[in-house]
Amino acid sequence: MPELTDTARPCWLRVGLEAVLALSLAYPALPQNAAAQALHAHAPEPAKEEMFVRIGGIDQWITIKGDDRNNPVLLFLHGGPGDAWSPFADAMFGGWEKDFTLVQWDQRGAGRTYGKTGPSIEPTLTVERMAQDGIEVAEFLTKHLNKKKIIIVAGSWGSILGIHMAHSRPDLFYAYLSDAQLVNIRDEESASYARVLELARAAGDQPAISALTAIGPPPWDSLRKWPIFAKTKRAYQAKLVTAPPAPEKISPEYASPEEQKQYDAAEDFCAEHFFGLTMSGPLELVDLPALGTDFAIPIYVFQGEQDLTAPPKLAKAYFDSIKAPRKSST
Repeated sequence: MPELTDTARPCWLRVGLEAVLALSLAYPALPQNAAAQALHAHAPEPAKEEMFVRIGGIDQWITIKGDDRNNPVLLFLHGGPGDAWSPFADAMFGGWEKDFTLVQWDQRGAGRTYGKTGPSIEPTLTVERMAQDGIEVAEFLTKHLNKKKIIIVAGSWGSILGIHMAHSRPDLFYAYLSDAQLVNIRDEESASYARVLELARAAGDQPAISALTAIGPPPWDSLRKWPIFAKTKRAYQAKLVTAPPAPEKISPEYASPEEQKQYDAAEDFCAEHFFGLTMSGPLELVDLPALGTDFAIPIYVFQGEQDLTAPPKLAKAYFDSIKAPRKSST
């Protein structure tokens, strides 16, 4: 089934050190002021919690991990839709626990949250509802961890929710950081198709050329056309990636056949819903600039130069239009 995050998890390894630096800058005067120094004078209070929390009228899965719960809190917004990061988080982000408290959230329709609700929540599966879920998660975290604000860390599909959240409740967040920032899905599909076809023609890849020209450029009218395009896109993305792949080792508690079956079912469920059988689902209507480009919090964007899912030209144009107290693009 289709998904947007063909390269989202590997990207986080590439930008890890830069992200930590940016987040450190975003957290106001963390190492400099006396109050912050006092924070680090106490004995560390490790955080390791896994729980269902009532969010948006349903139970949603959240994990909280870190060496000291007094550290800044990062709320990760995973990609997909439906591609929860919880099973991979220890391998992907374990080194970050020294400096940050890491929160993984299985969104509505994803991972263990989907395992709890099943497909019954489909009528509520909208971008707006899920962005509100994210706000409620942030509200829970500020109270539960006794924080004034937290930091959004979003990837691919999660960047759509993150922008909505940053717009509507900047009072909850110190900063917004994204990797593989999406902007307008149909524009990105068109740009991605054109680039992949260009690469196939340059390589003299007749089977790929034939497959792509047979389905034609987007917008498509059938979900069946997406896998044909995605197969070729993945092949060429793999050739363009220069960063080492991120570790995708599944944590033991998520490794059972039952968990894997649940995870795959959630991905298929979200993909079919958000793309739609006629490629007219809610994901196809996403247009973030329409929300406005003024932000009240710092904005940090990390974009791959050769990203075929989130083309950098579109992300740069969106970033350039943003007005924020501080912004940076890498």
